[in-house]
Amino acid sequence: MQPNYIRLLLNLEDIKIFKITHSDTCVNIFIETTPKPHICPCCGNSTKRIHDYRMQKIKDLPFQLKNTYLVLRKRRYVCSCGKRFSEKYAFLPRYHQRTTRLTHKIADMLRSTESLKSVASKANVSTSTVTRILDTINYSCPRLKDSISIDEFKGNADTGKYQCILVNPKQHSILDILPDRSQSHLSEYFRNMERSQRDRVKYFVCDMWRPYVDLAHAYFPNAEVIIDKYHFIRQVTWAIENVRKRLQKTMPASLRKYYKRSHKLILSRYAKLKDDNKKACDLMLLYNDDLRFAHRLKEEFYDICQNTKYSEQRKDFFSWIKTAESSGITEFEKCASTYRNWSKEILNAFKYGLTNGPTEGFNNKIKVLKRNSFGIKNFRRFRTRILHCTR
Repeated sequence: MQPNYIRLLLNLEDIKIFKITHSDTCVNIFIETTPKPHICPCCGNSTKRIHDYRMQKIKDLPFQLKNTYLVLRKRRYVCSCGKRFSEKYAFLPRYHQRTTRLTHKIADMLRSTESLKSVASKANVSTSTVTRILDTINYSCPRLKDSISIDEFKGNADTGKYQCILVNPKQHSILDILPDRSQSHLSEYFRNMERSQRDRVKYFVCDMWRPYVDLAHAYFPNAEVIIDKYHFIRQVTWAIENVRKRLQKTMPASLRKYYKRSHKLILSRYAKLKDDNKKACDLMLLYNDDLRFAHRLKEEFYDICQNTKYSEQRKDFFSWIKTAESSGITEFEKCASTYRNWSKEILNAFKYGLTNGPTEGFNNKIKVLKRNSFGIKNFRRFRTRILHCTR
């Protein structure tokens, strides 16, 4: 009964195991199949005549943390018409030196963010073999739903320095990876989509880059354009930071270093600071009226963003813009001008609550993949790898 248990452990059909050898690094399992009639690929007749045998070494899934080889006693048949042909095996594709299940395992390992070289090392195959398996994987663009978000990331592929990512922000899934972020390329891509799909989109989320908004208006006529919350909130952060940097230039050296090292006290939400940090922040704000007023504007804007009532947000938002415009602080006057130009899209962000958060999460995973792989120049493989890792 013991050989039968070994065969079940190996999980291969219609094979016999007649020897197993172990070394420090590998396991060799000697196998053969039971003879049976085969159909001649030339004339179509059935034959049982065996012409000869040869031994073939086949790579299989690792066993006991060792590289595993199936040493197959491969049988070749001969037909009455004179045709000689090899026996067919369910676990071994024609002309392959690795089992089907090893190929499937390699494809599954490619779902991680490991480099191709690392996958090849674990599977006991060459990097070019892993690359060929990757090239057999293909993903098409799924059908659009009611929302779409767009962003670029630094991919450094052969198509350019930046690539573009399309995401469904509600389902947290990648729709597609595009080779270029140029407006001409994006226009061609969206133009080739079915009109019925584009009309289905109700929400278009992007950053504060005008070409994205122009594309949304041109190809998604039923969509509300939403600016990602991070991209407009950081305008206030930049404004108060620039006020601090401007004032630091007028300070003594020791005080300038203190303000630089303690700048996070000014940027953090005042209510979340501990008592000691609140006192330190109060002392920093006493230095200048502009810094104190800038801090108040920053806190008020953060309160607007955290409000859950859209009617109040809309009213307070325009009130905040008027206050910033009349503040006499150049940095916040520029910020207020930006907000007024993008007021419709920012209010849509308050109203619908959609952000580019899922997109930024995928971008972080892409950065990990790119760093582990030391860059992937071939865009087609880069796109396949990203989609394979995130689905």
